[in-house]
Amino acid sequence: MKVTETTIPDVKIIEPKVFEDERGFFFESFNQQHFEKAIGYSVTFVQDNHSKSSKGVLRGLHYQLPPKAQGKLVRVLRGAIYDVAIDIRRSSPTFGKWTANELSEDEKNQVWIPEGFAHGFFTLTDSSEIAYKTTEYYAPKYERTILWSDPEISVDWPILGEPILSYKDQDGRLLKELEIFD
Repeated sequence: MKVTETTIPDVKIIEPKVFEDERGFFFESFNQQHFEKAIGYSVTFVQDNHSKSSKGVLRGLHYQLPPKAQGKLVRVLRGAIYDVAIDIRRSSPTFGKWTANELSEDEKNQVWIPEGFAHGFFTLTDSSEIAYKTTEYYAPKYERTILWSDPEISVDWPILGEPILSYKDQDGRLLKELEIFD
């Protein structure tokens, strides 16, 4: 497993060692010991999620407040996405900054997004399936949504035209209007 820091060091790209031949491929998609060594602390995952999105769908930017804050380990099972994490920890030197990475079924790469970050993605292929582990259960009472086009954050989404959004994502608010992490 290869681990690479992004422009925000707490967000990490994880690339598995893939064994491939004429029959297909095999890789270890998750190993608790290797993962914790890579990020430098202990994590307990409590929920696995799986979503499917059509080309042009943008989901996010979502996060949950403490005590229900979620860390996420995200990977693509089919297709490709442009995955974005925004640091919303007010005391962080990278507060309000974002990092983005393309995740794809071909690369089999993953991204670790710790608690204190908002997360979203844009689907790049006709159909994409995303699987992600979370460190806390989904808790709608604690969930918040940052507007995907917040001008103070200025994520450089690879979008031509208008993205396809859920009602929740259409109603996202500006980061400066929301409760965040101290």
